[in-house]
Amino acid sequence: MKTLKLSLVAAALLLAAPRAQAGSASSQFNVTATVIQNCTISASALAFGSYDPVVANAGSGQNLDTTSTLTVACTKGAQAVTIGLDQGTSTNRTMADTASGGALTYQLYSDSNRTTVWGNTAGSTVGYAPLSRNSIGITVYGRVPGGQDVPVGTGYLDKVTATINF
Repeated sequence: MKTLKLSLVAAALLLAAPRAQAGSASSQFNVTATVIQNCTISASALAFGSYDPVVANAGSGQNLDTTSTLTVACTKGAQAVTIGLDQGTSTNRTMADTASGGALTYQLYSDSNRTTVWGNTAGSTVGYAPLSRNSIGITVYGRVPGGQDVPVGTGYLDKVTATINF
Protein backbone atom coordinates (compact mmCIF):
# COMPACT_ATOMS: atom_id res chain seq x y z
CA MET A 1 0.00 0.00 0.00
CA LYS A 2 2.85 2.31 0.81
CA THR A 3 4.35 1.53 -2.55
CA LEU A 4 1.11 2.31 -4.32
CA LYS A 5 0.80 5.64 -2.52
CA LEU A 6 4.39 6.53 -3.36
CA SER A 7 3.81 5.58 -6.97
CA LEU A 8 0.71 7.77 -7.16
CA VAL A 9 2.53 10.73 -5.59
CA ALA A 10 5.44 10.28 -8.00
CA ALA A 11 3.07 10.12 -10.98
CA ALA A 12 1.26 13.27 -9.83
CA LEU A 13 4.55 15.10 -9.46
CA LEU A 14 5.61 14.03 -12.95
CA LEU A 15 2.34 15.27 -14.45
CA ALA A 16 2.61 18.61 -12.63
CA ALA A 17 6.25 19.16 -13.56
CA PRO A 18 6.85 21.75 -16.31
CA ARG A 19 7.60 20.36 -19.70
CA ALA A 20 10.87 21.16 -21.33
CA GLN A 21 10.74 24.04 -23.82
CA ALA A 22 12.03 23.36 -27.29
CA GLY A 23 12.70 27.08 -28.04
CA SER A 24 11.16 30.57 -27.98
CA ALA A 25 10.41 33.48 -30.27
CA SER A 26 9.62 37.12 -29.63
CA SER A 27 8.27 40.11 -31.49
CA GLN A 28 8.13 43.83 -30.90
CA PHE A 29 5.22 46.13 -31.66
CA ASN A 30 4.78 49.91 -31.77
CA VAL A 31 2.64 51.76 -29.29
CA THR A 32 1.40 55.03 -30.81
CA ALA A 33 -0.83 58.01 -30.10
CA THR A 34 -1.60 61.37 -31.64
CA VAL A 35 -1.81 64.47 -29.47
CA ILE A 36 -4.37 66.87 -30.90
CA GLN A 37 -4.42 70.62 -30.71
CA ASN A 38 -7.36 71.67 -28.59
CA CYS A 39 -8.33 74.83 -26.72
CA THR A 40 -10.94 75.99 -24.24
CA ILE A 41 -12.14 79.50 -23.48
CA SER A 42 -14.40 80.96 -20.81
CA ALA A 43 -15.20 84.53 -19.86
CA SER A 44 -16.16 86.41 -16.74
CA ALA A 45 -18.82 89.12 -16.89
CA LEU A 46 -17.79 92.64 -17.86
CA ALA A 47 -19.77 94.68 -15.30
CA PHE A 48 -19.45 98.44 -15.71
CA GLY A 49 -21.49 99.28 -12.65
CA SER A 50 -23.30 102.62 -12.44
CA TYR A 51 -23.12 105.13 -15.29
CA ASP A 52 -23.89 108.73 -14.25
CA PRO A 53 -24.84 110.84 -17.30
CA VAL A 54 -25.35 113.99 -15.18
CA VAL A 55 -22.10 114.34 -13.18
CA ALA A 56 -19.42 111.60 -13.22
CA ASN A 57 -19.84 110.61 -16.88
CA ALA A 58 -21.47 113.80 -18.19
CA GLY A 59 -18.80 115.03 -20.56
CA SER A 60 -16.66 113.65 -23.33
CA GLY A 61 -13.62 112.03 -21.77
CA GLN A 62 -15.43 111.17 -18.54
CA ASN A 63 -15.48 107.49 -19.39
CA LEU A 64 -16.56 104.52 -17.31
CA ASP A 65 -13.86 101.84 -17.51
CA THR A 66 -13.68 98.25 -16.26
CA THR A 67 -12.10 94.90 -17.14
CA SER A 68 -13.03 91.27 -17.62
CA THR A 69 -10.93 88.12 -17.94
CA LEU A 70 -10.92 85.44 -20.61
CA THR A 71 -9.54 82.14 -19.32
CA VAL A 72 -7.80 80.22 -22.09
CA ALA A 73 -6.08 76.82 -22.16
CA CYS A 74 -4.58 75.02 -25.17
CA THR A 75 -2.49 71.98 -25.89
CA LYS A 76 1.15 72.58 -24.96
CA GLY A 77 3.20 73.71 -27.95
CA ALA A 78 0.15 74.15 -30.18
CA GLN A 79 0.38 76.57 -33.06
CA ALA A 80 -0.45 80.16 -32.25
CA VAL A 81 -4.15 80.82 -31.92
CA THR A 82 -6.28 83.94 -32.22
CA ILE A 83 -9.01 85.14 -29.90
CA GLY A 84 -11.79 87.27 -31.27
CA LEU A 85 -14.69 89.17 -29.70
CA ASP A 86 -17.81 89.77 -31.76
CA GLN A 87 -19.84 92.99 -31.79
CA GLY A 88 -22.45 91.63 -29.40
CA THR A 89 -26.11 90.89 -29.98
CA SER A 90 -26.72 94.48 -31.10
CA THR A 91 -23.96 94.15 -33.76
CA ASN A 92 -22.42 97.50 -32.75
CA ARG A 93 -21.49 97.08 -29.07
CA THR A 94 -24.50 98.71 -27.54
CA MET A 95 -26.15 97.72 -24.29
CA ALA A 96 -29.91 98.02 -24.49
CA ASP A 97 -32.41 98.44 -21.67
CA THR A 98 -35.72 97.01 -22.84
CA ALA A 99 -37.74 98.63 -20.03
CA SER A 100 -36.59 102.21 -20.73
CA GLY A 101 -35.78 101.81 -24.41
CA GLY A 102 -32.32 103.24 -23.71
CA ALA A 103 -29.11 102.33 -25.50
CA LEU A 104 -25.64 102.76 -24.02
CA THR A 105 -22.63 102.28 -26.31
CA TYR A 106 -19.38 100.72 -25.14
CA GLN A 107 -16.15 99.41 -26.64
CA LEU A 108 -13.76 96.53 -25.90
CA TYR A 109 -9.98 96.84 -26.14
CA SER A 110 -6.98 94.55 -25.97
CA ASP A 111 -4.70 97.08 -24.26
CA SER A 112 -4.89 98.94 -20.96
CA ASN A 113 -4.60 102.32 -22.73
CA ARG A 114 -7.82 101.43 -24.56
CA THR A 115 -6.47 102.34 -27.98
CA THR A 116 -6.63 98.97 -29.80
CA VAL A 117 -10.22 97.84 -30.41
CA TRP A 118 -10.66 94.09 -29.93
CA GLY A 119 -12.70 92.62 -32.74
CA ASN A 120 -13.42 89.41 -34.54
CA THR A 121 -11.71 90.05 -37.87
CA ALA A 122 -8.12 89.78 -39.08
CA GLY A 123 -6.00 92.51 -37.53
CA SER A 124 -8.32 93.07 -34.58
CA THR A 125 -7.98 89.72 -32.81
CA VAL A 126 -5.49 88.86 -30.08
CA GLY A 127 -2.78 86.24 -30.70
CA TYR A 128 -1.72 83.66 -28.14
CA ALA A 129 1.03 81.02 -28.33
CA PRO A 130 0.38 78.16 -25.86
CA LEU A 131 3.43 77.21 -23.81
CA SER A 132 1.66 74.64 -21.63
CA ARG A 133 -1.81 73.24 -21.04
CA ASN A 134 -2.18 75.44 -17.97
CA SER A 135 -4.86 78.07 -18.36
CA ILE A 136 -3.98 81.75 -18.49
CA GLY A 137 -6.05 84.86 -17.97
CA ILE A 138 -6.27 87.42 -20.75
CA THR A 139 -7.67 90.82 -19.82
CA VAL A 140 -10.44 92.49 -21.79
CA TYR A 141 -10.54 96.27 -21.26
CA GLY A 142 -13.99 97.84 -21.51
CA ARG A 143 -15.08 101.44 -21.80
CA VAL A 144 -18.42 103.25 -21.84
CA PRO A 145 -17.66 106.67 -23.33
CA GLY A 146 -18.81 109.67 -21.31
CA GLY A 147 -21.32 112.16 -22.61
CA GLN A 148 -24.16 109.75 -23.43
CA ASP A 149 -27.62 111.06 -22.54
CA VAL A 150 -29.51 107.87 -21.64
CA PRO A 151 -32.62 107.14 -19.57
CA VAL A 152 -32.62 105.54 -16.12
CA GLY A 153 -32.51 101.75 -16.27
CA THR A 154 -31.13 98.76 -14.40
CA GLY A 155 -31.21 96.28 -17.26
CA TYR A 156 -28.69 97.61 -19.77
CA LEU A 157 -27.32 94.44 -21.37
CA ASP A 158 -25.47 93.08 -24.36
CA LYS A 159 -23.94 89.63 -24.93
CA VAL A 160 -20.54 89.28 -26.57
CA THR A 161 -19.20 86.00 -27.89
CA ALA A 162 -15.51 85.26 -27.37
CA THR A 163 -14.08 82.79 -29.90
CA ILE A 164 -10.71 81.06 -29.89
CA ASN A 165 -9.55 79.95 -33.33
CA PHE A 166 -7.05 77.09 -33.45
